[in-house]
Amino acid sequence: MDETVKKVDESWKQNVEKEKAKSKSEFVPPVADFKFFITTLALQASIALGHMANPATEKVEEDLTQAKFLIDTLGMLQEKTKNNLIKEETELLENLLYELRTAYLAKGKGEVK
Repeated sequence: MDETVKKVDESWKQNVEKEKAKSKSEFVPPVADFKFFITTLALQASIALGHMANPATEKVEEDLTQAKFLIDTLGMLQEKTKNNLIKEETELLENLLYELRTAYLAKGKGEVK
């Protein structure tokens, strides 16, 4: 019986696995838009208010000076973008500011602009 030995190139499997691993580790940034921007600032303010752990340290840390700065920055953006946002963006910004200002005032640190 004549058996023919077939030579199969298996390297393509390795290449596919390498590509899969590479695509999993590569950072794909989200779409840069106003809602993402203000949500990111609000998240940073929440971290500074001590509502969640700081991702860098994995500890809950309170920095009310930083929280006030971020809340005031969102307030400045609200003023500068007045009448220039779509309804959804305006409402999101208003809601974020309301929640953050309320949380800051609950900490007993006075007035936020």
